[in-house]
Amino acid sequence: MPTGFLTTHVLDTAQGLPAPGIKIELFRLVGDAREKLAETVTNSDGRTDAPILPAEIFETGIYELVFHAGDYLHATNQAGAAPLFLDVVPIRFGMNDAAAHYHVPLLLSPYGYSTYRGS
Repeated sequence: MPTGFLTTHVLDTAQGLPAPGIKIELFRLVGDAREKLAETVTNSDGRTDAPILPAEIFETGIYELVFHAGDYLHATNQAGAAPLFLDVVPIRFGMNDAAAHYHVPLLLSPYGYSTYRGS
């Protein structure tokens, strides 16, 4: 059984704060197929309450986290004029170690974002 797992969080780099209330979806991609595995919302610390992909169902492969940032940007008066520059932010990445903890955060501002493999 794999022991790896996936976590994520969102930081609002424009305000220097965690980003609560952002819906996050997780998909596994196999060829042309895209399977939704999880959906959650960030808590007051900008994190999920549990791993978005726990060890019990972890598999190596290609994944996509989809961050629904637009509602958060509206709620924090950072959205600007419609259409939003950033509304839905997808991050596609691969995981190849069945025993690793992967952490894929989103650093968000109204006009840019970045990510990295964290710990």
